[in-house]
Amino acid sequence: MPMARPGITVVRPLCGLEPFSRETLKSTFHIDYPDYEVLFCVAEEQDPILPLARKLVAEYADRRARILVGKDALGENPKLNNMAKGFREARHDHIVFVDSNVFTPHDYLNQLVKTLESGAGMVSAPPIGLAPQSFWAEVECAFLNAYQARMQYAVDTLGFGFAQGKTLFFRREDLAHGGLAKLAAEPAEDAAATKMMHAKGRRVRLAGPFPQLIGQRSARQVWMRQVRWARLRRSTFPLHYAAECLAGPIPPFLALLLGLSLLQVNASAFLPAFLMLWYSPEWILSRAAGWPRSLSASLIRDLLLPVLFVAGWAGRSVEWHGHRIGSPRTAPAKLKSLVRKLRYTP
Repeated sequence: MPMARPGITVVRPLCGLEPFSRETLKSTFHIDYPDYEVLFCVAEEQDPILPLARKLVAEYADRRARILVGKDALGENPKLNNMAKGFREARHDHIVFVDSNVFTPHDYLNQLVKTLESGAGMVSAPPIGLAPQSFWAEVECAFLNAYQARMQYAVDTLGFGFAQGKTLFFRREDLAHGGLAKLAAEPAEDAAATKMMHAKGRRVRLAGPFPQLIGQRSARQVWMRQVRWARLRRSTFPLHYAAECLAGPIPPFLALLLGLSLLQVNASAFLPAFLMLWYSPEWILSRAAGWPRSLSASLIRDLLLPVLFVAGWAGRSVEWHGHRIGSPRTAPAKLKSLVRKLRYTP
């Protein structure tokens, strides 16, 4: 049977200008799909992305596209507060939230619909970092591609898919009757969406991956971004996050050293062989997929993994586009109530 292609509302929350903003936002208008509208959501009238958004809407006047300005107060997640109005204003019952830095290929919506029709309750997709223009941008690609995306697709293949906020595609009925409030229950909307779908007994499936054009990155930008994601994972899925202490090549290499020392074998000759066996699959996959690949970037990524793991436990707050999320001042109401009870218990 031919695939049903329902009307779709594409909601893109925007915040600030980025190096490839024109290319990524312009790609929204080149999607090959018969019936879709575009809603650009901006929280502040003074946001520097607005002139570009208005220019593109005027340039593609034959497309159904609007700009919505303002924000709700659903919770501490500024992106969710920004895109909530897009959900309210959507004219279609199939809605996709897609981040402003995701490049949407021609078959973007067709891929999402095909995956949703395969029995998914919600469809998501990790980004693939492309076009790095500095060494630390290559490190960012090493995190995004051969580490995070590879693991996410492996988990999806096993039937335990989880959402990532770069793309969230769902039916309106799944967010009706307080669904947006449920997304605000967690500091990250993708984690809340995953929990919501699993509570309904429905699967989250993956489409894509879809490109994210990286450009320039500094060491601080990469570090802060990875710390933010680590703390969000720790906050929303603490038991899963605890297992990340075993991620990367360092734990298995230490186990190898211990085993060789117990056997009284000189371990120095095994390091080159271990590194070749560990990184060859990543190199082959990246080359086959056409992804950026740099052995030095992969080595730096893996050396950072244990440090990031500790940083994930070391703090609660994260920063996103100048917004502080999860600071002690915004602790959950239940925790505040418990503290008050303990403080005033005679």
